[in-house]
Amino acid sequence: MFAALKIMFVYLTLGSAAGVLGVPYSILIGDIGPLYRVAMWIMRVGIAAAGIQVEVSGREHQPAGRSCIFMANHVSNLDPPVLMPYLPGRSSVLLKKSLTVLPLLRTAMKMAKFVPVERGQNVEAAKASIAAAGDALRSGLNILVFPEGTRARDGRLQAFKKGPFFLAEETRAPIVPIAISGTQDMMRKGSFEVMPGVARIAFLTPIEPADYETREELMLAVRGAIDAALPSGMKAM
Repeated sequence: MFAALKIMFVYLTLGSAAGVLGVPYSILIGDIGPLYRVAMWIMRVGIAAAGIQVEVSGREHQPAGRSCIFMANHVSNLDPPVLMPYLPGRSSVLLKKSLTVLPLLRTAMKMAKFVPVERGQNVEAAKASIAAAGDALRSGLNILVFPEGTRARDGRLQAFKKGPFFLAEETRAPIVPIAISGTQDMMRKGSFEVMPGVARIAFLTPIEPADYETREELMLAVRGAIDAALPSGMKAM
């Protein structure tokens, strides 16, 4: 529990200061870039304060000069702060709409072109989310998606949602599969306890949507790549 208190202290103190000072400054200069870089630094500091080491492999698979869609498995609330600082450039994120409830946070996320997604949303709302994500890609940002849609309680790879693959088909942006492991033992679903340890991030070979005739084939290729890179205890059943 001590590790959880340390990461919470870092995020509350530094995060609050960054928000109060950084959001008005970003509005003033019309650029969220400096605040984004500060946020990535705060994420790193919080993870380190909790005693979590991050090992990264395959960074050569990050496409240069092209916006791409990063798709990762999802097993812990630690996944975003562990992963995001290691993504190149700036990345938008498909996230739960409930996270945008605070006005200051909502303003910062809107400036960063983060895309709120509501669970169980209707078709029109889903199309609007895909359109917003496509706009972020076309503006030069990358997109981070957890295509399972929720965290796996047992750490094993779950079925993927189809929404992110509509986005990939529409934009033809390369998909970079990512296999995350270790975090499932550091902060389990339903628990606030954080355990120190080693989190591993493996960037895998990019997958081009244009190489697949159907959305289902593309989805199977991405899921298969992630599954193959996960430890045996995390592979799909």
